[in-house]
Order: sequence, then C-alpha cells, then structure tokens
Amino acid sequence: MDEVVSRPELTGPERRRAAAAIIVGSALEWYDFYLYASMAALVFGGVFFPAGNDSAATLASFATFAVGFIARPFGGIVFGAIGDRLGRKATLSITFLVMGLSSGCIGLLPGYAAIGVAAPLLLVVLRLLQGLGAGAEFSNAIALSYEYAGSGKTGRFGSWPALGVNIGLFVSSLTITLLTAIDEDFLYGFGWRIPFLVGFVLVAVGYAVRRRLPETRAFEELEHATPRERRKPLLELVRGNWKALLVVMVMTIGYNGASYVFKTFSLSYLKTDVGAPASYGTFGITVASVAAIIVIPVVGRLCDRVDSRRVLLAAGIGVVALAFPFFSLLDTGNKWAIGAALVLATGLVIPAALSAQGDFLARQFPVHVRASGLGTGREVGGAFAGGFAPLWAVALVDASPSHSTFGVSLLFVGAGVLLVVGAVFDRSRRARKAAAAGRPSSVATR
Repeated sequence: MDEVVSRPELTGPERRRAAAAIIVGSALEWYDFYLYASMAALVFGGVFFPAGNDSAATLASFATFAVGFIARPFGGIVFGAIGDRLGRKATLSITFLVMGLSSGCIGLLPGYAAIGVAAPLLLVVLRLLQGLGAGAEFSNAIALSYEYAGSGKTGRFGSWPALGVNIGLFVSSLTITLLTAIDEDFLYGFGWRIPFLVGFVLVAVGYAVRRRLPETRAFEELEHATPRERRKPLLELVRGNWKALLVVMVMTIGYNGASYVFKTFSLSYLKTDVGAPASYGTFGITVASVAAIIVIPVVGRLCDRVDSRRVLLAAGIGVVALAFPFFSLLDTGNKWAIGAALVLATGLVIPAALSAQGDFLARQFPVHVRASGLGTGREVGGAFAGGFAPLWAVALVDASPSHSTFGVSLLFVGAGVLLVVGAVFDRSRRARKAAAAGRPSSVATR
C-alpha cells in the first residue's frame, strides 16, 4: 500500500473558519427548528387550520412539527452515508441549502383563509424538506468538528455544534419575544413571516463560509486507504457497529424527549393552561439560551478533563431532579418563576447534555461509518422522541380531568433515565479496554 499522505492539523485561521462554519450551520438548523416549533405553538393553528377549536388546531400544528421528525431519519441515513462516501464538507453544503431554503419558503406561504386546505399541505411539504436537510446537519457537523480536534481537544471541538444550536435558539427566541411583545394582530398578520424570510439571508452567508472549509484529515486518510466504490457504510454500520448504534439511539431518545418538551410544550402549556402571556415563555427561553451559550464552551472543556460520559450521567440525573419542580414553577404564572424554570432546564441541564454529546457520540464509531452512525442513530432516535414528545405531552394534559402535568413529569423521568443508560453503555470505553488487552474492536475512539 502507498504511504498515506495527509494534511497537517488545522492552523489557527483554519480552526477559526471551521468553528464559524460549523456554528453557523447548527445555528441555522435550530433557528429554523425552534422558530417552527414556537410558531406551531403560538400561531400556525390559527393561520393554517380552520378556526373553531383551539386545542384541535394546536394539536394539528404540532403534528406538522412532528412531520419534520419523520423526514429527519431519512435525511440522516441518506446524507450520513453520503458523508462517509463523499466527505463531510460537501454533504454539509448540500444539507445547509436544502434546510435553509425550505425554511425561508415557509414565510411565503398563504394561510388557510386564502387557499384553504392547500395551505397546510404546502406547509407539510416544506416541513418535510426542512427535516431532510436538518436530519444530516447536526450529525455531520459533530463528525466534522470531532475529526478536526487534536489530542485532548475533542470535548471543546465537539461542543461547537451545540454552541451553534443555542446561538440559533437565542436569535430565534429573541425574535419571537420581540414579535409577541409588539402586538398579537401584527404577529398573526405579517409578523410571523419575517423571521422565516430572514433565513434566506442566513443561507447565503452560511453557504459562502462553508465552501471554504477544509476536509478533515481523518476522512482524507480514509479516501487514500479505501476507494469510494468499496465503501458500504450502512451495511458495515449494521453488521459491525450495531451496539454503538443502539447507544446513540437511546441517548438521543432521552435527550430529545426532555429537550423538546422543555422547549416547546412548555410554551403551549403556559399559553393554554396557565394563561400566562406568550412573552413570559419566549423571554424565559431567550434568557436560557444566553446562559447556554456561556455554559456550553465551559462544559466542552470540562469533557476534556473529566470525560463526557460523566457529564452525561450528571445531566441525566439533573433531568430527573427537575421533572416535577419544573411544572410547579410554571404553574405559579409568575414571570420570574417561569424564567427560573426555563433557565435551569434549557439554560443549564439540557445544554450540558448537548455539549457533551459531541465527543461522546462521535467516539462510538470508527471514521468509515461515523457520519452514517451519527445520522442514523441520532435521527431515528430523535424522530421517535423529539417529534412526538410535545404531542404526547399535550395529549397527557388534555386527557387529565384537572389538566395535571403528572404524566408529563414522568416523561421527563424516563428521558433522564435513558440518558444515564446511554452513558453507562459507552462503547468507546469497551474499545479502549479491548485495545489495552490486545483484543480487536470495531469501535475506534478517534
């Protein structure tokens, strides 16, 4: 075999450019997704569905939110395999365009009053496209940032996508806070369209940045060692890395189940059941996202010191601990209590879990199936939990004669337990032990 010639580690300017490209892409993903989730809770029921039953309209709009999660596994599987065959850089450029352009087009859609049933149908189509692009975005971004990292830096580099997520969440929630504070008539009229249309500008900027990215050294070495036509990442993923795939799925089900109920169902609950002004919840999410932007880099560096597995164990315990107090604080209807609940949940515990996942999930797979494993595991698990968790939460509260949140709190407990279980069955730990004992393993820690 010829000698493998690879590019040296990233220079300082390359590292900053790579960080910017990864963070911008993840920010757009969550700008789009949180924007859609918030509008589904606050606006879309009245804009895209017949008037008359607010609860039914809210459920219908949340169903269109779930549609995106149905599409995400297909995007994760297909584009994950493309990422392992053609490279992380090219794949991320494609998914960025698909995700961003479909989201921008939502801002151009007429409502139910203008075109009838065609309005929700077109909304579903664009939501499907948005989900396909987003399904591969975060997973490929994790693979890219992890493979850019030098020794002892996988935690801080792996936290880049999580930082982008919360920057996107901050920009989106701040936008929604401002819109809800202006006037409800403006929000339901043209106001809700503005942040979607801004997505067109974000796509143009982000795509220009991403095109300048270098490919990762790990993938370049794979290119030299194994021709593309001989690579069958999905087949090799199922055959040799199915245990790692299960770990990623379990971890993602736990994380997404907690995250989306904390971030999306809480807005609907505050509006419909508590009767709090919409700005209370959106302002709380905005403050929480600022806290998360501070927390995530700190947690990334912490993962390089104490290991991401331990951080995830602590985060799982934190979700369980918040399961019942979270709703007690929301039920007060007090702006500051609501803000405290949202900051604790979505500004501290959930961001810590997301930051640690970059390193933890990426190291479950070797390079040749990493993007496929992350895309398949995260998005299949995410579709099961993230897309339907708000629906389950709404249904549980509506089924209770007193509109009790006890069942939703039990969902949080289950989500926290799954985070702990995923961390306990870390496949990379077993790989390191096998390597130390001289036994072969299908899982590579780099």
